[in-house]
Amino acid sequence: MPILPLCLVVCTLFVSASAVVQNKVTNNPADQLVALVNDNRTAHNASSGLYDNPGLACIALQYIKAYQGSCGEVGGPNAKKPAESEFAETFAPNCGVLASSLSPITGRLLGCQSKYVQPKVAFSEILMKDSKGLEILQSKNHSEVGAAVSGSDGGSPYFWCVLFSSGKGNSSFSLGGGAAKISRPGCFSGANDDCSGAGDSSRIPRLWPIAAGALIAVGVIFG
Repeated sequence: MPILPLCLVVCTLFVSASAVVQNKVTNNPADQLVALVNDNRTAHNASSGLYDNPGLACIALQYIKAYQGSCGEVGGPNAKKPAESEFAETFAPNCGVLASSLSPITGRLLGCQSKYVQPKVAFSEILMKDSKGLEILQSKNHSEVGAAVSGSDGGSPYFWCVLFSSGKGNSSFSLGGGAAKISRPGCFSGANDDCSGAGDSSRIPRLWPIAAGALIAVGVIFG
């Protein structure tokens, strides 16, 4: 087969693969949780949507990790929560958030179960299962939000966490390096990071291996 048509085929496949990869970037369950939070606040006239702060969202993921996979400590008689000191001493450094920029947490929604479910189900059936959750959601004390979703070491149990704050947008939960540190397993909102599932430890795949695979396929078809 002539070289030029072959290149055109490969380039077409490369672009198609690139489009698929770019589409996956928006497939983040934590981003979807934030969208559900803002949609429901607007529907209940709880004022305008909240700013999605990636620094706060990263801290939400660290908040989940503090439970070390212990679902029994999330609710019920044995419920626990991380010490307030951990925000400055552990969570912020792990995320690259400047401790001096931490703002008050005005609400927390946290849920855990053995089975992974889609964000919409997690929101309505786990985080919003009682009036307390609705009260937190609709509070007018919030100005920003951050959400995280994670499995435990890539598997069950699964955690969903939404943190609210009264911070001042770009000046709160500021990132020293310009972007929050990505850690796996887990997804957090506002990261512009490919995270298609709570237990997905993969990142955006490199395109050159895809292109190489396309070359091999074309060689087999047209050789």
